Amino acid sequence: MRVVTEWYEVEGVFGLLYCSGSGEDSLDGLMRRNCPLTPSLSPRKRTTSQSKTEPPLLRTNKRTIYTAGRPPWYNVTGTTFKEAFVIGLCGGSASGKTTVANKIIEALDVPWVVLLSMDSFYKVLSNEEQELAAKNEYNFDHPDAFDFELLVNVLRKLKKGKSVKVPVYDFTSHCRRKEWKTVYGANVVIFEGILAFANKELLKLLDMKVFVDTDSDIRLVRRLKRDISERGRDIGGVIKQYNKFVKPAFEQYIEPTVQVADIVVPRGGENFVALDLIVQHVHSQLEKVSLILLCRSALASAHQGQPLPKTLSVMESTPQVRGMHTIIRNKETNRDEFIFYSKRLMRLLIEHALSFLPLKPVSVETPQGTIYEGKRLSGKRITGVSILRAGETMEQALMAVCKDIRLGKILIQTNHDTGEPELHYLRLPKDISEDYVILMDSTVSTGAAALMAVRVLLDHDVQEDKIFLLSLLMAEMGVHSVAYAFPKVRIITTAVDKKVNDEFHIIPGIGNFGDRYFGTDAPSDWYESDEGMDY
Repeated sequence: MRVVTEWYEVEGVFGLLYCSGSGEDSLDGLMRRNCPLTPSLSPRKRTTSQSKTEPPLLRTNKRTIYTAGRPPWYNVTGTTFKEAFVIGLCGGSASGKTTVANKIIEALDVPWVVLLSMDSFYKVLSNEEQELAAKNEYNFDHPDAFDFELLVNVLRKLKKGKSVKVPVYDFTSHCRRKEWKTVYGANVVIFEGILAFANKELLKLLDMKVFVDTDSDIRLVRRLKRDISERGRDIGGVIKQYNKFVKPAFEQYIEPTVQVADIVVPRGGENFVALDLIVQHVHSQLEKVSLILLCRSALASAHQGQPLPKTLSVMESTPQVRGMHTIIRNKETNRDEFIFYSKRLMRLLIEHALSFLPLKPVSVETPQGTIYEGKRLSGKRITGVSILRAGETMEQALMAVCKDIRLGKILIQTNHDTGEPELHYLRLPKDISEDYVILMDSTVSTGAAALMAVRVLLDHDVQEDKIFLLSLLMAEMGVHSVAYAFPKVRIITTAVDKKVNDEFHIIPGIGNFGDRYFGTDAPSDWYESDEGMDY
């Protein structure tokens, strides 16, 4: 099972609560119950719009869909091939927009989707507005309640495949939490909200507009259940708010926007005919703008015969360095010796890389009372980021040289259908944008994984000229790929081999570094070092 930690949760993806409009779920049946209500299904706690810790997965009978999204793949210049396809879902409060979104995702057969809820973009309330909200006197269904400027900016970036920060809204305190979530673009972005069609700039970003039309009585029942059981409100206050704000806002601002919809879905998620039409249309549009992946064969032929770039620094091949390479390249070397001499090379590589960091002059007083004119790092700090799993082996050498250094990790795995790298796990320290980043991988063959890792760092606002890519061994092809796409990234290694074979193994190479270091057989879906695994 693949898991991504950088994720965003749309309203109701987990523990959905649906009503049928009859029997115990009817309004009469609801009014007869004792409050607070206990729904038959475990509802999602809606105290915040994205505060849960479950993996961002939507499981079906046949497969698992990753609702976190990912950075779309890039070409040899480091730019995206296409924009994401954005579906807008509009409808009244509790109309079943999330149900429709999940049905679309299940049928689309697209593994990477971003689900974005308008609930996250409520404005921060003033003290006076807070008091009104506590008395059910604030209109959360009016367009003025939403931060459309932020919403449009976020959706525009997602459409372009950029990473964005999404606010976390707390429905109990009616304010945004300090912690915002990082969200990536994907092949498909589904945006849902009661006023999803109410802003002209927002409409321009939607490739398909779907209006979910549900009977008003059913919507009221669902809203009563949600607000009483999940938000701790009393039934009288909910009905008062519905009659004073929700219903009038629907009639004035939401219902009229049905005119701009491409498709209207009566009965929400139960309307399978309408859902099939939506899925067919999305498939046809995705085929027209199909994503051309950055295949390794394209990288292999992109820069043949070119001189090595000036941003490359190769450690001097001293007799000591060449002797250590002889040991770790030898297939007969046992694991203990392989680890020992690999660590020695890593330490030398780290020391060599640090010499490229900018330093500023500084004066210090020695114990003898004299002044020494020295140097100190000209920057905030250094952060190390390893490309799992082989790159993680370089962390100890970095920590031995740089005291109290912060570390991050990136996991890139193989797509079994395309053979291309995909981002599956990301953990970066906070405020990394101002740091010098040491990006570590044991070997670089075609450079595909390194390209994606650099792209992720750039999406987190790390400056390109502050990224240092370190590897024990690189192929010329990988060096060219990275340098051409990102000409300001400093590339540092202990050796560069000239050839890559048809299986994209470095020749003469070093073998599968991760397997030799950890003493394991690499799983087939790990992008792990040069011998057919880490590209």
